[in-house]
Amino acid sequence: MKLKTIALFLFAMSSLVAVGQAVRQEKKMTKNNLHKNKLEFDSLVPGFTLAFSYGYQYPGGDLLWRFGPNSNAGASLTYKNNNNVFFMAQWGFIFGKNLRGQNPLDSISTSDGHVIDKEGKAADVRIFERGFTLSISAGKIFNTFLSPNKNSGLLLTGGFGYLQHKFKIYDNGSRTPQLTKEYLKGYDRLTSGVAITEFIGYWFMSKNQYVNFYGGFEFTQGFTKSRRSWDYNLMRADTESRIDLLSGLRIGWIIPLYKKNAATKYYY
Repeated sequence: MKLKTIALFLFAMSSLVAVGQAVRQEKKMTKNNLHKNKLEFDSLVPGFTLAFSYGYQYPGGDLLWRFGPNSNAGASLTYKNNNNVFFMAQWGFIFGKNLRGQNPLDSISTSDGHVIDKEGKAADVRIFERGFTLSISAGKIFNTFLSPNKNSGLLLTGGFGYLQHKFKIYDNGSRTPQLTKEYLKGYDRLTSGVAITEFIGYWFMSKNQYVNFYGGFEFTQGFTKSRRSWDYNLMRADTESRIDLLSGLRIGWIIPLYKKNAATKYYY
């Protein structure tokens, strides 16, 4: 746990260093342009961007008793208007191997935790966390002292979407009759529901469009329930409502989808 905490701290510090270096580089470029007798006019530039991101998330609420920390690889399409109002559609793939609580295969496991295959041997069964998030959000970029231009700054967003998670049960060699496709539905605890999302961080768009990124803290609250009609461990349907929480850091690389010459105007 200590190693994960240290890694997360280093991840956050490296993100802050990257912001500082990018801001210094941007200011240096502006100074050089002025030295060449070019007056650069910063304008608010509307347009679409595509971003790819990675997040490291910690569970909370009911999810805390099922999984540990997870990774989340995401892709998003954003639009920013000429008032720095921000709209985003985002998809994230949840994956991990940190499991907590009751083994979903307890009902077919031996006293030492093994599942027996069709040859009477201990099966090679592996269990992972899998899921996804879908969200639509809106917010605004606020120019601050860290903003080298009007298209960068503090980003605040909020929105709603969908959260889904389950146990991914892999039977290596498919040698276990108890874990065929239809039976797996009684063990994987597929859970989903509507969700609310929030993000606070920093959005950076360079004038040369070569260095563009964002990073910050992301929060998700899912109002979920089981989507399976039967749970073999409970020997009944799981009808309980859940509140599944995720929170963590996300950092992403931004690809502008508008022309470079739209972002800057020059006067001689």
